[in-house]
Amino acid sequence: MSNKLFVGGLAWATTDQSLEKAFAVHGEVTEARVVLDRDTGRSRGFGFVTFASSDSALAAKNAMDNAVIDGRNVRVDFATDRERGNTGIRR
Repeated sequence: MSNKLFVGGLAWATTDQSLEKAFAVHGEVTEARVVLDRDTGRSRGFGFVTFASSDSALAAKNAMDNAVIDGRNVRVDFATDRERGNTGIRR
């Protein structure tokens, strides 16, 4: 089981700090990151939260899926690693 959660449906105003604060009640958060658009610097509406233990991650997933953060209902699931090197860009 993974320690890393995917969080979708984030409000544009959600920051790394507010994301961490929302999830920290469920265990030790080692990283909370809102993914930003590389061109505009604005939130892309999703992020990732990594916990120190898989038990904390599971508890947070169960408690936070469909919870409200910054006025938006969020979707929470375990993150899956993307394959590196396959960007989908044809040359």
